[in-house]
Amino acid sequence: MRAGRRLVKPLYTVQETANSLSYFQDIAYNEVVDLGNGVRVRFQDAGHILGSGIVELWIQDDSEEKKLVFSGDLGQEDFPLVRDRAQIGEGDFVFVESTYGNRNHKGMSETRDEFATAVSESLKRGGNIIIPAFAVGRTQDVLYMLNELSREERLNHLQVFVDSPMAYKATRITLKHPECFDQETLELMKEGHFSRSTHTLKFTESVEESKEINRMRNGAVIVSSSGMCEAGRILHHLKHNLWRPECSIIFVGYQAKGTLGRAIIEGAKKVKIFGEDIAVKARVYTIGGLSAHAGRKELLEWLGRFKKRPKHVFVIHGEEEIALGFAETIKEQLHLTAFVPGILDQVQV
Repeated sequence: MRAGRRLVKPLYTVQETANSLSYFQDIAYNEVVDLGNGVRVRFQDAGHILGSGIVELWIQDDSEEKKLVFSGDLGQEDFPLVRDRAQIGEGDFVFVESTYGNRNHKGMSETRDEFATAVSESLKRGGNIIIPAFAVGRTQDVLYMLNELSREERLNHLQVFVDSPMAYKATRITLKHPECFDQETLELMKEGHFSRSTHTLKFTESVEESKEINRMRNGAVIVSSSGMCEAGRILHHLKHNLWRPECSIIFVGYQAKGTLGRAIIEGAKKVKIFGEDIAVKARVYTIGGLSAHAGRKELLEWLGRFKKRPKHVFVIHGEEEIALGFAETIKEQLHLTAFVPGILDQVQV
C-alpha cells in the first residue's frame, strides 16, 4: 500500500502452513519407498548439511523404467561434522548443481589456516569480528572450527556469541543426530574433546541480549544470520561495526548476486542498512573453502564416477554464466551430453 500498489492475497496462511506439517514423514537414507503408479524414490546422503539428500527417482514408463537423479546441494569431501556425499552408481538423467561449477576450493587444512589467521589478525586490531552465517549448517561448521582451533591453542580466550534463535535451535537438533556425523566428529564427541577449549560460547535468543552484544567495542566474535546479510540480526551487527576500521567481517559462505553480502565482498565503499548509508571501513575476509558446496573438481568427480554413463546431464542451481560454463566443462572433460535448461523448457528423450 505504501508503494501505491494493491495488496496481494497470500498463497497460504500461517495456520495452513502449520497444518501441512502433519503430512510430513521422515524417510531414512538408502530406503527405497514405493510411491505408487510405478514411481519409487530413495534418498542418499548429499554431505551438504544435516539431512541433505540426493534423490534417486525410478519411473516406470510403459515397459521401460527410467531413472532420474537429482544431486541436490552436494557437499565437499572431508568437511567437518557431516559424512561425505554418497556416490550414485547409475542414472539415465542426472540433474546436477553448479554453484561452484567455475572454481575449486582450497583444501581443508589451508582453509583452517586461513580462517585462524583472519580471526587472529582481527583480534589484534582491537575490534569485533562479525561472521554472517546460515543458521543451519554453516553456523555449526564455524563453531566446530573455532572449538578445534581453540583446543589446539591457535586461538585463545575467544568470546563467541551466536546471535540467532534459529541457529540455536538448529545446533541443538544437530547434536541430537550423531548418526549423521563423520567418524572424526564421532570420535571427538566420544572422547569429550568438545568441552576442552579455552573459548566462551553464548547463544543469545532475546532482543535485549542481542542489543547488549552491540555495546561491546572489542573482542567479540559474533556469528549471526542471515548468511547473505539480507535480513535478521546480522544487519544490526553490521550497522554497529561495518564502519569501524578496527573491526572485521569474515564471510564463510556463498554470496548471491544482488545481496548485501555480495556488495560488501565486491568492494562497496558504503551500503544502505535500515535506510541509512553505512561506510564500509572494516576489513573484509572471504573464506571460500568453508562453503558446504562441492567445488568444480568435486562435482566433476561425482559425475565421473557413475558406473553407467547418464544419457543426459541437466546443469541447474547456479548463476547462469557459471551453469553454462560448467555444462561446457562436463562436455569437454567427461564427454557427456549436458546443457542448462531454461524456464518451461521441454526435452524429448
